[in-house]
Amino acid sequence: MRRQNTGLVLRSLRAEGPASRTELARRTGLAKATVGTIVAELELGRAVTEDGVASSSAVPAGRGRPGRPVTLTGESIIGLGLEVNVDYVAAVALDLSGNVVAVETRPVSTAGRPPSARELVELATDVRADLVAGGRRVVSATVAVPGLVAHDNRTVSWAPNLGWDGRELAAELEHAFDGDCPTTVDNDANCAALAEASHGVATDVVDSLYLTGTIGIGAGIVRDGTLLRGGSGFAGEVGHMPVGDPAAQCGCGRMGCWEASVGLRAMLTAVGMDEQSTPLQTATAVAERAVDDERVRAALEVLGLDLGRGLATLAAVLDPSAIVLGGYFVPLGQFVVPAAQAVLAERLPTAQLHLPEIRLSSLGIHAAALGAAEHALVDVFTGSLAL
Repeated sequence: MRRQNTGLVLRSLRAEGPASRTELARRTGLAKATVGTIVAELELGRAVTEDGVASSSAVPAGRGRPGRPVTLTGESIIGLGLEVNVDYVAAVALDLSGNVVAVETRPVSTAGRPPSARELVELATDVRADLVAGGRRVVSATVAVPGLVAHDNRTVSWAPNLGWDGRELAAELEHAFDGDCPTTVDNDANCAALAEASHGVATDVVDSLYLTGTIGIGAGIVRDGTLLRGGSGFAGEVGHMPVGDPAAQCGCGRMGCWEASVGLRAMLTAVGMDEQSTPLQTATAVAERAVDDERVRAALEVLGLDLGRGLATLAAVLDPSAIVLGGYFVPLGQFVVPAAQAVLAERLPTAQLHLPEIRLSSLGIHAAALGAAEHALVDVFTGSLAL
């Protein structure tokens, strides 16, 4: 019960900002004495600070002198977000107040073979060691993967673009962390959708659809601020909807998947260009070529039409307020979004009543890792993990 109440106070400070103990008691419904005990414990753990000097910035507490504002700081308490993809591994460290304190991306050289976990483990241990050396405590880690994750939130069930099936990724990382950092695994689109809803271009809506743009295509669905996972936790595997070119073979082995028409490699085949070290670098090079090459622009317009057809199907079912395109779609936005938005307006039955706006992610290649870092702190804010 104490941890749950602590989580309640932390969530209030994160969502609504600084407040006096009296105001926190009002917000949370807890007794003022309970709030006082929790705040004192959080101060000892360097999660919050309480201004001891009454000033014009103090939070009003009713009659008498103004209350001392309690502020969520938590610079020393870190959630570590990691991402493994076909071309790169990434890490983002987020402190308790939502500030990014470390970011790193490393390309992965696979030479035509599926990536191993070695690059991810090396990145994770290096970043964590730097954080610990700087006086910070990594309380938890989450890994974003482009595939399906088992109910245990530790095992990769199916990731065709990585060639992984049944890999106990969380256990591998926990071993590398010497058992001192509990680790979970989640789908990369889910993590990126969470990042957009809390840090990106979807903070102003409660219902959003996020679409990844890497080798694979996946979706993260946020409704009322919560991720929709489905009955088996596999919601969002939209890249394998049979709405693509029926003659195109997908990385999963099937024909006609949407991913085989709008994934990164499908785009590169269409424009006749080579892949670079990361999806964003690749797409940036394509965008630069498209400025002067009419053939490339035409291929990207076709890509936008294929993209719009799939989005119209998803929007008809999910009715999102906004659709966020991430990954490689972002540098190509000016060439792809107009065609996709036009198809969405034409094919969505409810377009005259509500047409979702297609937005470009503002978080870059680190969206999934940032969302994974947010996920890593969830147990702190729910009270499941004691500080």
